[in-house]
Amino acid sequence: MNTKLHAVADANGRPLSFFMTAGPVSDYTGAAALLDELPKAQWLLGDRGYDADWFRDALEAKGIKPCISGRKSQNASVRHDKRVNAD
Repeated sequence: MNTKLHAVADANGRPLSFFMTAGPVSDYTGAAALLDELPKAQWLLGDRGYDADWFRDALEAKGIKPCISGRKSQNASVRHDKRVNAD
């Protein structure tokens, strides 16, 4: 058995909040758990495990621009800043 540690960090990489899940649990669970813990920010950097329309919509509703690359299985290309997010 393994685990995943989902974290929210500030612009300097200092941890603000954590949420632990079992390894096989979807990253969406961690995203949903930490959504209310997000500080005011211009953008959120996340890997493709956090690629979900509901999560992008929730970030934009908070005034946060998502920088999350799309899953390889996604039909439509997702625009993101590749210089910032190098999966």
